[in-house]
Amino acid sequence: MENPERFKKAMEQFDAYNANDPHQEEFNGTRYPKELLYGRRMSERLVLFAPEAPEYLRLAARCQHIGRWEIPRDSYPMDRAGYLKWRSTLKVHHTKIASEILKNCMYDDSVIEKVNFLLLKKELNRNVDTQLLEDVICLVFIQYYLDEFAAKHEPEKVVSILAKTMKKMSPKAISEVAKIPISEEIKRLIREAAERDKS
Repeated sequence: MENPERFKKAMEQFDAYNANDPHQEEFNGTRYPKELLYGRRMSERLVLFAPEAPEYLRLAARCQHIGRWEIPRDSYPMDRAGYLKWRSTLKVHHTKIASEILKNCMYDDSVIEKVNFLLLKKELNRNVDTQLLEDVICLVFIQYYLDEFAAKHEPEKVVSILAKTMKKMSPKAISEVAKIPISEEIKRLIREAAERDKS
């Protein structure tokens, strides 16, 4: 049974933790701790994409990157194997922080287990909830982070990343991309990635 006050407290504690992120991002003329802004963007996109999402999924969306800055990417080798190890370690890190906060907010083990299941990305493409969270992650990336990524990399690499991203998305999420305000160049790269995915 949902408890609005408990949910509000958990979201506030997630935000308070992420407010410690030393990395800053400017948005609409205001500077924010990077992961605080990311968590709020995840929540906003989830409401737009799946307003009926259960409480545990709304919790997982908000804390998906909690404490991310505490394990820097360069603490692992800068190759594919190092990247995968870093991502795997981060997932466990997120679950530890989230679990403590949820326990503090008096959530029971069943809810905490569901949140951790999602943070660990278990059964992607097979579990409806994991797929929904992945869809939201991909949509947030396209809306807020793709432009910056594309500016730093060659078009071929951007198309390759987009093709991999789209493979992880549901048909509903791919349709949702058309509603996101993006530049003509990004639209072109997405179309190219979509064509590659079909081939």
